[in-house]
Amino acid sequence: MIFKRRDLSKKYKLTFTSMARQIPLIVLCMFFLLPLQGQDPIYSQFFAAPLQINPAFAGTTLAPRVTVNYRNEWAAYEGGYETYSVAFEQSIESLNSGVGLMVLGDDAGNGIYKTNRFSAVYGYRVQLNRDLAIRFGIEAGMIQSRLDWDRLIFPDQLDPLEGAGGPGGSPNPSEELPPENLNRNLFDIGAGILVYGQRAYGGLSLKHLNSPDESLLDINNNLGVGMPLRFTLHGGVEIPLQTGNKRQAEAFISPNLLIIKQGEFAQVNGGAYFGFGKFFGGAWYRHVIGNADAAIALVGVKYGVFRFGYSFDFTVNGLTLQRTSGTHELSLTINFDDSEGARRRKKTARYNDCFKMFN
Repeated sequence: MIFKRRDLSKKYKLTFTSMARQIPLIVLCMFFLLPLQGQDPIYSQFFAAPLQINPAFAGTTLAPRVTVNYRNEWAAYEGGYETYSVAFEQSIESLNSGVGLMVLGDDAGNGIYKTNRFSAVYGYRVQLNRDLAIRFGIEAGMIQSRLDWDRLIFPDQLDPLEGAGGPGGSPNPSEELPPENLNRNLFDIGAGILVYGQRAYGGLSLKHLNSPDESLLDINNNLGVGMPLRFTLHGGVEIPLQTGNKRQAEAFISPNLLIIKQGEFAQVNGGAYFGFGKFFGGAWYRHVIGNADAAIALVGVKYGVFRFGYSFDFTVNGLTLQRTSGTHELSLTINFDDSEGARRRKKTARYNDCFKMFN
């Protein structure tokens, strides 16, 4: 993680403080000079960004669906991570298919390192019977990464008293030479499968099947340079609590599990989503292999075709909530399945599913 510790000036001398404030940029610099094996950003509200989890979700709604997501990780730290995405899906029922487009941006260090991903997604449904279906999904796109070299601070730029700033505030020069190419454009592919019925679903997706190389340096004879393959295993059940009608709101609960493995990184999310009429909420616990990570709380509301959700990650590891200020996440889903015309179509649909928490 890239950050500045704001409270150092209260604890240490000025000379140390001026240098310590440059540590985040030094760490970031060294990070990019080494072989790079990054991990994909993952939303806490993964159900509000289904294509980011599994391309087989494309077309699981009869009408078009648009999802918009924003994540601000560890808000207390300057130079943290911000992730944002927009996706569009459209079912093609005559072909048992669905298509989608997704754009995702990831900003590390206040723009020092930016990654943009553009993906086209296709899903195909095989209807086994009225209550059971399998969907296969594929995705292909581009990964565009850019490093702002001029904003990096190297050890040879640090002065014991002035830090990285020289006379007049101008930065001290560095002898480090930038790579020949500070921008990368890479082709990326992935695939997934989704099995679902009226009350349960399960899926598996594989991202970066071609192991695209994000490294900014030309490193030969290094088999570990390519982006690690990402395995995502997810599943859940939908339990009705109350049938909706003119007198009472529909209510249900959906326990679910998400497991992600990418390179040496792995995480497990377990919890439940609860829906009651126009309102929804949920709670999850995320464990990163090796240590606890965060408890996640969600609240949200639905109005017509719109669904708005807010979640907060309570840091429970050694960094503590006081130091990180947690992680904020916003989601907006525009699901035209909730329009009156689409609801009439759904009544005559050939299958039922358990995707209320995704829709």
